Amino acid sequence: MPWIKIVEPAEAEGALAKIYKSATTGGQVDQIMLAHSLRPHTLDGHMAVYRGVLHHPRNTLDKAFAEAIGVLVSQSNGCDYCVEHHTAGMRRHLNDAERAGAWLHALESGQLESAFDAAQREALNYAFKLTVTPAEMHEADIESLRDCGWSDGEILEINQIVAYFAYANRTVLGLGVTTEGESLGEHPDS
Repeated sequence: MPWIKIVEPAEAEGALAKIYKSATTGGQVDQIMLAHSLRPHTLDGHMAVYRGVLHHPRNTLDKAFAEAIGVLVSQSNGCDYCVEHHTAGMRRHLNDAERAGAWLHALESGQLESAFDAAQREALNYAFKLTVTPAEMHEADIESLRDCGWSDGEILEINQIVAYFAYANRTVLGLGVTTEGESLGEHPDS
C-alpha cells in the first residue's frame, strides 16, 4: 500500500467510485491509481494521459515497443513497479516469449543492438537521453529520429511515453506504491 491514506474501492463513493470502475484492470484497481484516491480529479487526469499515451486507437507506434520505451524509462528512474507492470505488458503484446526475453535482456544490459533495429535503437536512445539529461536535448535529436524513418507524429508519441513515465515513476516512487497483490501487465478495459 502507498505511504499515504487511500480510499479502497469498496469504500469509494460518487466520482471516485465511477473513476475506479473505469480504472479497473482484471478486477483490481492498481495501486498507482489508488494512490490518487484523496484527489479523484488527479486520478481522472492520470487515466486520461495513460490511455491517450499508451492505448489510444489512433496511436501508430507498435504497442509492444511503446511498452519497451516505458520499461527503459522506468529502469532509468529506478521504478521497479512500472518496470514490472510494463515488462508484463510488453510480453503480452509481443506474444513471443523468446523475443520478449531478448528485448528485456537488451533493455537491462544496454545492448540494444542485440534485439532492436536501428530505428528502435534511436528511439530508445532518445528516450534514455530525455529521461536522464532532459536539459541536453537538441533539435538534432529529433532529426536523428526522422533520419531513421520516424514520422513527426510517432516522435510525438515517443516523447509523450517518456513524459508519462517520468510522471508515473515519480508518483510511484514518491508515494511508496508497490505491486504487492497486483496482477501485472493488464490495462483498464474502458
